[in-house]
Amino acid sequence: MKAKTSVTLSSDVLARIDRVVGREGSRSAFIESVLREHFHLQARRRMHARDRARIDAAADRLNQEALNVLEYQVSG
Repeated sequence: MKAKTSVTLSSDVLARIDRVVGREGSRSAFIESVLREHFHLQARRRMHARDRARIDAAADRLNQEALNVLEYQVSG
C-alpha cells in the first residue's frame, strides 16, 4: 500500500533527481528505490557488525587455545 506524503528537498538535489529519472521517470519511484537500498545496506551493516562480534569473541578463545598448545609444546 502506498501513502502520499510531502518531502522538502533542496533545489540542487531535486535537479539531480530529475536528471537521473529523465522526463518520463518518476521522482517517487526513484526516491523509494534509493531509500530501500539505503535500508538494505543498513541491515547488512548491522548483520556484519553482529557477525564480526561473534568472530572476534571466538578468535579470542581460539587464540588462547593456540597459545596453550604452543606453551605445552615448548615446555614438553
